[in-house]
Amino acid sequence: MAQFDTIVIGSGPGGYVTAVRSAQLGLKTLVVEKDTVGGRCLNYACIPAKAVLRSADVLHEIRRADEFGLQVQGVSVDFAAVQQRRKDVISQLTGGVAGLLKKNGVDYLSGEASLAGGGDVTVGGETHTAKHIILAAGSVRRAIPGVEYGGRVIGTEEAWALDELPGSIAVVGAGASGTEIASAYARLGANVQLFEFLDRVLPSEDVDISRVANREFKKQGIDVHVSTKVADVQTTDDEVTFTFQKGDGDKVDGRADWLVIATGRAPDVEALGLDVAGVKTDEKTGLIQVDGRLRTSVKGIWAIGDLVPGPALAHKSSDEGVIAVEDAKGLDTHPISYVDIPRATFCQPNVGSFGLTEAQAKEQGHDVVVGKVPYGAVGGATVYGESGTIKIVGEKKYGELLGGHIVGAKATEMIQELVNAKALEGGYAEVARTIHGHPTLSEGVMEAARAADGWLIHG
Repeated sequence: MAQFDTIVIGSGPGGYVTAVRSAQLGLKTLVVEKDTVGGRCLNYACIPAKAVLRSADVLHEIRRADEFGLQVQGVSVDFAAVQQRRKDVISQLTGGVAGLLKKNGVDYLSGEASLAGGGDVTVGGETHTAKHIILAAGSVRRAIPGVEYGGRVIGTEEAWALDELPGSIAVVGAGASGTEIASAYARLGANVQLFEFLDRVLPSEDVDISRVANREFKKQGIDVHVSTKVADVQTTDDEVTFTFQKGDGDKVDGRADWLVIATGRAPDVEALGLDVAGVKTDEKTGLIQVDGRLRTSVKGIWAIGDLVPGPALAHKSSDEGVIAVEDAKGLDTHPISYVDIPRATFCQPNVGSFGLTEAQAKEQGHDVVVGKVPYGAVGGATVYGESGTIKIVGEKKYGELLGGHIVGAKATEMIQELVNAKALEGGYAEVARTIHGHPTLSEGVMEAARAADGWLIHG
């Protein structure tokens, strides 16, 4: 029986960061991974998605070249090369993670781990024990009612790894993952249908942001259907057929080369042996119950990432892992303000947000003030040929930042300024009076803050 201070189950962005931090704290640490180092995020989801999206972004820029006085001829998509670059990016980053684990003296074991009670973890018939066990197993794909995976009905992970550029693709679910897939493949040349059961794309985002994104999706040729249910899915060797229906309207026949289900994921708990160890889960969601320090119902066991409540985001998982292992070490920790975690969607246009939407802020009874400007309010956006919207949601009496919402180029980067301001207890008035470089897109954030504060200059 091998003994450790910390055993981490899972090596994704939550698991490997947890393991490195554990080792930094002087704890003898083991990571157990049933698949490939780096977990699903690095191998199948976040990183592969952004690699393919980057190719689509570059192609989008090339096709706009004439707007900048440049003539580019003979542009085509070598999809095999796009996918090879995806594989190269994965290899480089997973190799980097393996290097980090080795550099920090973390032991690594390949296999499926299961809790055995009393601080024991079994892997491949062998038992290992630790004072601290941190569960970071991530999530698995989840089907929609009446539809099963198989044939040409695939999940988001498979969508990013297709061998050939599809002629047509249907995406069910217009949240972050679904819109990224739709936006990537539409720009690469596929005919794309995007279906959403709720009444707008990106339904968790602010209404104004969803509206701009929807307009841009249609410009890319995406056939968007909201308030629509997909059913009667049948798959053959060559295609998928289905019906879709908006509200109480008539059913419409549809087909595509592939149908991608992008409607959410479920915690990967089946093999963890939670019942054996006595770890409690929520009956409705299956998520593991934890407190602000990520402690489960069992002493000595913590859980993080997609296994626990909160947004299913890689960076959330990483921060939770740091909190969990620092708590295990006996350090002072602080609970995460989950609403203030930045959210990043890499569709075209990018969407970055944090905090409350305008509607949520009003529902919670805040005295809401809004500052909203188009990208074109500042010179940088015109110089760089970019359009979009920046919106700040604030509380009027004390000038508090309640939320920030950006749709447009670099939105996923620009939102961080507002996140940082909130974390440092600044409000929109402070952002409004912070000097920004010129000409930059970030000046638009300053102007939105000025708008919220009642003294918009450019607009």
